[in-house]
Amino acid sequence: MATDASSEGPLVSWYRSRIGDPNTEDEARGYWLFALGVVLGAVGILLFLAGDPGSTVRQWAIVVASAGLALVFAGPILRLPLRPVATWLVGIGLLACAAAIVWFYVTYPGQWDPETGQPTVVGLYAAGLLAMALGGVFVPVLAGRGEAAARAEALEGDVDELETALVETAADEDDLARVVARLRDELDDAAADEGDLAARLRALRESQSRFELYEDRGEEWRWRLRHANGNLVASSGEGYTRKHNAQKGLQAVRRDALGATVLLVEREADLPDADETFEPVEEQTSRADFEVYADDAGEHRWRLRHENGNVIADGGEGYASRGGVEDAVEGVREYVGPADYLRPDPTAVEVYRDRAAEWRWRLVHRNGNVLADGGEGYSQRSNARRAIDRIRDGIDEMTVEVYEDAAGEFRWRLLGGNDRIMADSGEGYAARGGAEEAAENVREYLPAADVLDIGQAVFEVYEDAADEWRWRLRHRNGEILADCGGGYADRSGAWDGIESVKRNAPTADVTSN
Repeated sequence: MATDASSEGPLVSWYRSRIGDPNTEDEARGYWLFALGVVLGAVGILLFLAGDPGSTVRQWAIVVASAGLALVFAGPILRLPLRPVATWLVGIGLLACAAAIVWFYVTYPGQWDPETGQPTVVGLYAAGLLAMALGGVFVPVLAGRGEAAARAEALEGDVDELETALVETAADEDDLARVVARLRDELDDAAADEGDLAARLRALRESQSRFELYEDRGEEWRWRLRHANGNLVASSGEGYTRKHNAQKGLQAVRRDALGATVLLVEREADLPDADETFEPVEEQTSRADFEVYADDAGEHRWRLRHENGNVIADGGEGYASRGGVEDAVEGVREYVGPADYLRPDPTAVEVYRDRAAEWRWRLVHRNGNVLADGGEGYSQRSNARRAIDRIRDGIDEMTVEVYEDAAGEFRWRLLGGNDRIMADSGEGYAARGGAEEAAENVREYLPAADVLDIGQAVFEVYEDAADEWRWRLRHRNGEILADCGGGYADRSGAWDGIESVKRNAPTADVTSN
């Protein structure tokens, strides 16, 4: 056990400052006893050489040298991590040696026999040295095997706990690295979004349209928004009896249109009545719980289980530590609510940010397959959008090139002016005809495909190889955050599953299994 620096004595403090951190206070004290013994022994020898037989100098020489020898014995033994009985024997041995030295001082030289010495004094001193030798050598040797085995087992248990802690620490470090990488992506996204927002604000200030306020033939006031090319962008839809009310309607459109949500209505007959009011969506109490558990491979995973017992979502991957999966759950809570929908019908265009922090686009079929990729990345999202528009406008004049790659697969790429690659297949085909057919499909689908800008995350609905409909929640960096787990018989079932997750996930509690 390491010593407590706040309660240590001066000997321990000197040892710490001059030599190193002692494991015990006895380690430091033993060292200083040994050092003192060496000094006393050297002084005693010098005094012995300088003194005459029977003189006071010779008397002190023997006293000092004997004390030094006893301390040289005791010091190293105290430094060892021995049983308490060994320490007691060292103390007893020092007391015996000290008593013999005092006895010698009293009897020398008047009552001291130079030829035989004083057997009692010498025997007492020798007994003291023997006691210290017993403490330092024989006690550890004679210690019971059972106690040694117990201490070894305890040490092995400590080592196992330490190894487990190191493994868990490494796992936490890996998961933390993933979280840090995601946060960096989000910071980069925020910076890019700031640039895009600035560009959009500039575009709003430089609008190519204008509001026109006028009185119609029925003497009612109306407004309309008309582009510079003459096209009518929007109109008031109804007339106002007073010019002031028409102006208020116009200002309401200016104020509310930018942040308005979109309600998708499949058929005109299903449109809400014109006078029907609505309230913003309110947060609802969740009817599901996040379950965090360890799978058979020892990885930590999560699933979102509804109170009816159905699993309505689960994680797309396992995590090495519990902290990693809990961070993943928090990410799903954050992203699932505002996540938009990708509805390929039969295709749609995703604009997303890749792992290199560049903006790209891809044409996705409703079965989940990527039909085409952009030929390059862009520093801003708006540049990727403009690239899509350029391809749509000029796709009939662009050249399709089909070629065989190094792996023997056929691919296609769409070439613009100066043979610039505008789009490519993203995957290989076994036959040239397959690549040619795929390129023609892109020519057909791309001009009419809806474009979706992925915010932080997006829901994708697709048809799998078993003709079942599924959904997955994809982060803008391409990472799959969540999926439905099971398939649905029709696409509407997948949409209903998404709505259930959007309602329940943000406020769901976390439980452990």
